[in-house]
Amino acid sequence: MASTLKINTLTGVSTAGSIAVTGEGNSTTTNLQQGLAKAWVFGGNDASLTDNFNIASGTDNGTGDYSYAITNDMANATYAICSQASNAVANDPVISCNPSNDVTATGSFRLQIGHTESGSGGYTQLDKVNYCAIFGDLA
Repeated sequence: MASTLKINTLTGVSTAGSIAVTGEGNSTTTNLQQGLAKAWVFGGNDASLTDNFNIASGTDNGTGDYSYAITNDMANATYAICSQASNAVANDPVISCNPSNDVTATGSFRLQIGHTESGSGGYTQLDKVNYCAIFGDLA
């Protein structure tokens, strides 16, 4: 018979902020907190926040160049950003959406978006959206 567990808070026994979860093969464990996205954003072509988690605001720095402020800071500036962008134009070249490491900080990050086939190294204003998720340790 299936069970339902209803709780508001999970806390580790030996370390409050660390909960081990048994992996798919039942032979290893993974840390629950390390596997969760700490922030994510679904942003417009003007850095507006269509939907988000732990993102305070977005800034349009110019064509294809966006900065986002994180509501609850990361512990350090070496977190991982997984990002993607979408354009409304059919048969558009592949779009590259790169976190800019030189302006990544504990409380903010920057995405620079451009066409990978353009060869110009410039950025591209999207007709649609950019989106990303942040993984790492919260402060």
